[in-house]
Amino acid sequence: MNRELVITKDGSHTLFVPELNEHYHSIFGAIQESKHVFIKEGLSYINRKNITIFEIGLGTGLNAILTILEAIQNNFRIDYYAIEKYPLDINIIYQLNYPELLKLNDKEKKLFYKIHKTGWNIMTEFNRNFRLTKIKNDITEFNIPFLYDLVYFDAFAPDKQPEMWSKNVFQKIYNNLNPKGILTTYCSKGGVKRILMSLGYQVESIPGPRGKREIIRAHKL
Repeated sequence: MNRELVITKDGSHTLFVPELNEHYHSIFGAIQESKHVFIKEGLSYINRKNITIFEIGLGTGLNAILTILEAIQNNFRIDYYAIEKYPLDINIIYQLNYPELLKLNDKEKKLFYKIHKTGWNIMTEFNRNFRLTKIKNDITEFNIPFLYDLVYFDAFAPDKQPEMWSKNVFQKIYNNLNPKGILTTYCSKGGVKRILMSLGYQVESIPGPRGKREIIRAHKL
């Protein structure tokens, strides 16, 4: 897939995929969307120190670096699994302005680039707060071998990649989600809510970031 660098309304970069006519993030602000959907309403909501996260769609690594920063600041211990079918070329990563806008120091910048440079299908320890396992695979075909407390569901929109938002995918995610675990996503479509509820998730519609009236947070009781 071709990708084009785009500036969103908060000044941060996203990528545009012409063949899907889709952006990786909200055009209203990539950083502000990720902070709201996945950090504020996901990681911070869980309110415990030892957390295993599963991200559907590693993409630019924005959610991962924001999670690392939160882990360091709050002394969390996070095991982070991220699945990605189409990894980005490192040359694209070097063009992203996240390090500047997030005011990363030299050590933190190295952590951001390490997200993309580290090997696939192995667990890599970044520091005492964060370990990453990248999985190069398709979630529709992948048999999940681990358990987790929090899911960052950050796939392309349902009308662009409907197979990613299928009952089959959400069922396999539910099966390995720990009790009282949550799934959070930027999407708020009624069809997605109905699928989640049919599988046993307790679904909340909560206020979204700028440009988005609401988002979904789903709980496993």
